[in-house]
Amino acid sequence: MATAEVTDLGVKGECATKTADTPFIILTPKAADEVKRIMAEQAAQGVKEKLYLRVRVVGGGCSGFQHKLDLDPQFNPKLDETFQLHDVDVVVDKRSKLYLQGVTIDFHDDLNKRGFSITNPSAKGTCGCGSSFSM
Repeated sequence: MATAEVTDLGVKGECATKTADTPFIILTPKAADEVKRIMAEQAAQGVKEKLYLRVRVVGGGCSGFQHKLDLDPQFNPKLDETFQLHDVDVVVDKRSKLYLQGVTIDFHDDLNKRGFSITNPSAKGTCGCGSSFSM
């Protein structure tokens, strides 16, 4: 299993299940808390529309693919699927869904590392900097 960044895979998270054996997406409680904190900050700055955590895969980077996390006010039921994990509405487009089976989204707030990380068990390899992956 390749990881985009080092993560603590022992962290229990809430998952969106697509199969009986493998969860589709796992969102750890720490990641959900940080997303909710950012959304509350956006609301305090006057953003009134509902925001979704959009998880997607885009082409690019040294290895061919990159994971992207965004706050997005758009949800298209024809193109997107939505999951609610730890009271966070997560949106995945159907094209990205092909590459995201079993991913774990975590958040780190340590001296050496701060930010989100995505571990993708389907990735065959990652680049040296850990920001892109190959399938």
